[in-house]
Amino acid sequence: MKQITFFTLGAVLFAVGCSPTREMAVRTPVVIYQPSHQTDTGRDFNEADVCNGIVEAAMAASTGVVQVYRVWSHDVESVHHARQGSNTVIAHTAALDTLGRISGYTYELQESNKRRPDVFVSVHNNGGTRRHACWGFIHEGDEYEQQNRVLAEELVSEICRVTNLENRGVLFDSSTGRNDYRCRETTKRAFYSLDENINYAPIRVLLEIGDNGVSAEFLRNPENQQKIGEVIQRVIERRFAR
Repeated sequence: MKQITFFTLGAVLFAVGCSPTREMAVRTPVVIYQPSHQTDTGRDFNEADVCNGIVEAAMAASTGVVQVYRVWSHDVESVHHARQGSNTVIAHTAALDTLGRISGYTYELQESNKRRPDVFVSVHNNGGTRRHACWGFIHEGDEYEQQNRVLAEELVSEICRVTNLENRGVLFDSSTGRNDYRCRETTKRAFYSLDENINYAPIRVLLEIGDNGVSAEFLRNPENQQKIGEVIQRVIERRFAR
């Protein structure tokens, strides 16, 4: 089990309404955005481009009260599944390939952990739902499960408020039923990016924004990407800025 640093713990306490000490407030909170790197989801649809557009808009909207960074394997040639693969499948995430290379997901999480993040937001598009909607996902059995749920609920609510997306609420990462990756602590099915054993940020949420079928035109629109990214950053700053 990872250990939470003093500064990171301060961010967690702040997130749930406790007043951080002066020492805890020294470091500006670090926020990591992980846009999907998948280019193989949906017909005539590039999830990586859409999600990166949303993340770039979020980062551009930063006022500097939190530090924002992106982790993305899309342009990294030294990993396997750099532009494809599922967050829920061992072969695409935790496993090495026949050349001994780590996955794109592993690369992204390693880069994230180097920043000692306080908050981690993964941005994806759903598929096959036939719903023009937004979902939030959190890691089941997590130590900070309630704090993660509160953040995910607010992000989904605000995204839906500024768009015409339907609010489908917050679900556990174990609920999809299609994954074979499991958390070693709970043994439940999990999203690799949300597993506390892999991702050291205490606050971790994954957003599924729109459906790559019924929402494709909406998602490809740069104005909608900007609107969604800006509202995500506003929520983050409102909740975590000191």
